[in-house]
Amino acid sequence: MIVIDGAEGEGGGQVVRNALALSLVTGRPFRIANIRGGREKPGLMRQHLTAVEAACAIGGATCEGASVGASEFAFTPGRVVPGQYRFAVGTAGSTSLVLQTVLMPLLLADAPSRLVLEGGTHNMMAPPFEFLERVFLPLVNRMGPRISARLVRHGFFPRGGGRIEVEIAPAPLAPIDCVERGALRSVSATALFAALPFNIADREIETARRLLPDWPEEAFAVRQLPDEQGPGNVLLLEAAFEHATEIVTGFGKLGVSAESLARTAAQRMAGFLASDAFVGPYLADQLLLPFALARGGCFTTVKPSQHARTAAEVIERFTGQCWVFEQQSNGCHLVRLP
Repeated sequence: MIVIDGAEGEGGGQVVRNALALSLVTGRPFRIANIRGGREKPGLMRQHLTAVEAACAIGGATCEGASVGASEFAFTPGRVVPGQYRFAVGTAGSTSLVLQTVLMPLLLADAPSRLVLEGGTHNMMAPPFEFLERVFLPLVNRMGPRISARLVRHGFFPRGGGRIEVEIAPAPLAPIDCVERGALRSVSATALFAALPFNIADREIETARRLLPDWPEEAFAVRQLPDEQGPGNVLLLEAAFEHATEIVTGFGKLGVSAESLARTAAQRMAGFLASDAFVGPYLADQLLLPFALARGGCFTTVKPSQHARTAAEVIERFTGQCWVFEQQSNGCHLVRLP
């Protein structure tokens, strides 16, 4: 049995999610201790427990010790069974993080699957739905499977109540090279808000417009959602290239001004646009798992985060693969198998 210290590396929930996915794919059981030991509130939170329960449901697995607040559990995988599943986090916990847990095992299964995920769709510390739909899934689809996702209802922190539906047509994963992102084709900045004053979104857009002066006027927009989907606010900055798309997100939060939120997001986007990287730091974390299961391929990214390096370490524990991060002369890092 593989033994994992959940406090190592970035010490967050990504260790749990990647271990669950890899266990289901490889058939190797594991035990994890010090779960989320690097976080202010360690242990399993509701969204992490839902991910464990989802892995058990699709994989006929057994799990000992998993509960809200638990610091360790043991997981023994069974056979992955495709089909129709519904998983509800029950809070504003992230639906996208639950999806990350079960997606790889299901897209390698022998029949299609359909998922309904309920909970948070736009909350901090997790990729929003638009990132999954337009940044992550198109690259996975290039590797062979066909995955489509639909946002039925937004779910913001702390209320939740969101819903996404995912259709998975499985196929073996083929290695791809993601090195040149190609020419910039379009940009957009959208401020979404629900049950909040309009001027919050308006101030975000005005700040983004000032800090991204090369973007055309028509690229900036405000979108009001029904009040019953709020309160909530998110700023989405999107740059679509010939071969890749990047989305930088700023989430509304009490105590953080609209101007500060937009400034941070715009500076991050400007930094990415100034680089030659194919993927940003958050997509790099997520691409490592499908690339590992494809047993090859490569991509360029900005300076690797601790999340990405930790993901590589967990992958090595289950597969023996040692992914390397090689700095290039242009400042990017090439991620590949040696």
